[in-house]
Amino acid sequence: MAERANPTRMELLKTKARIKLAAKGHKLLKQKRDALILEFFKILGKAKDLRGELNGKMRAAYKALSLAQAYHTTFELEGIAAGMEKDLELEVKVRNVMGVRIPEISSKFEQPPFLERGYSVIGTSATIDEVVGKFEDALEIVITLAETETAIKRLIKEIEKTKRRVNALEFVILPRLEKQKGDISFRLEEMERDAFVSLKVIKRKLEKERAS
Repeated sequence: MAERANPTRMELLKTKARIKLAAKGHKLLKQKRDALILEFFKILGKAKDLRGELNGKMRAAYKALSLAQAYHTTFELEGIAAGMEKDLELEVKVRNVMGVRIPEISSKFEQPPFLERGYSVIGTSATIDEVVGKFEDALEIVITLAETETAIKRLIKEIEKTKRRVNALEFVILPRLEKQKGDISFRLEEMERDAFVSLKVIKRKLEKERAS
């Protein structure tokens, strides 16, 4: 049960100030929500394009791998793949969008020359070079897609949190404060009327006493 506010002029002024502050906060949060939604749809469009591009790159890579399997045994392909394992250096920067930390991932990945790819160019067919090139192309898209997917998840979380705050202000806090302001104003008016009536009664009594 909400605590009943004291029906005083000071309390009325405080309640009006709270309403003004809550209304300002509501406006700012709505602006933040709208900006986050705009950023979300912008990144979502980019992610959709990247997913389509990645699907295309992966189809091309697996098609090249199928062709390579016609020239090399599974054992040879696994040996080549094991020889090419290496760490991938990533650099992660952060940009701030309305309080949300959005990652920007860049890699120092560069496709090495054919003679430095970790397998014997002489002992393999050109189909291996094709497979390696196709999967390296796909890897670059994967890194960029990881950036956009992470951004989307963080934006969704912040949008939901901001929407809850907007709704709480709009449908709970502001109506409650407005009701409180109305109650205080009503009680003050009642008290003023009672005081006025009391003064009238006292005045009449005094006039009667003087007349007698």
